[in-house]
Amino acid sequence: MSIEIILLALSPIFLLFVGVEFIKFRRYYDIKDSLANALLALLHQGADAIALLLLMPFFYWLYQFRLFDIELTVFTVLGAFLLQDFLYYWFHRASHHIHWLWAAHVVHHSSTKMNFTTAFRQSIMYPVAGMWVFWLPMILIGFDPLTVFSVVALNLAYQFFVHTQIVGKLGWFESVFNTPSHHRVHHAINKSYLDKNFAGVLIIWDKLFGTFVEEDKNQPCKYGIVGQLNSNNPLLITFHQWAHLFKSAYKAKGLKAKCKVLFGYPTSSIKIK
Repeated sequence: MSIEIILLALSPIFLLFVGVEFIKFRRYYDIKDSLANALLALLHQGADAIALLLLMPFFYWLYQFRLFDIELTVFTVLGAFLLQDFLYYWFHRASHHIHWLWAAHVVHHSSTKMNFTTAFRQSIMYPVAGMWVFWLPMILIGFDPLTVFSVVALNLAYQFFVHTQIVGKLGWFESVFNTPSHHRVHHAINKSYLDKNFAGVLIIWDKLFGTFVEEDKNQPCKYGIVGQLNSNNPLLITFHQWAHLFKSAYKAKGLKAKCKVLFGYPTSSIKIK
């Protein structure tokens, strides 16, 4: 359960940052929104713990077919971190382009607020959507499953700190790493910002694969999802897109059309006025 233990150990730091931001920059917060974020975080952690408990035997079964025996050293841990960050980029990009994955990921984008608690806004449906599938190449290469999920936890921990509006540009750091400025763009629904900056830790993947956009002070970020959910109900936040997905697939005529709904580019579950 390394992923939960690592994130739990870092919780006091996360809460300290939330507290300071809330006190000094109250205008970026809505109490009901933040409470929904906290509840969604608890549900997400519980779902992840159960999923890891159920899936870990499968991961270790797969591990026996590994290509290499990789010993833990500073260099191999660094290699694991880089590889996982690369795979995270593709998971994140796929989550914006494949409806099945978006049905889980939309939860994280559904708030119209951008503050540290937004990082907590996660879905219990990630294990069902198959987020864990993206880490399987690491296991097959030869990284122990516990190492893999520890690195995943560290990646996610870093991402907490990019969910804020109180930090501006960070100089040279911007050219290599994901930053609050880069991630504000990712959460924005402005047409020029949509589906950009998928980085976890390193922004270099976006620059390499053509998905990078610089934050423009003349185009302030507007947060949320296309159509806007406008709800703090955790059940509605979690399941509205799944309901839309299955309803749309049911109505689609023919197998090809149904597959296009399930695995094609997402459509909004909300009627856009």
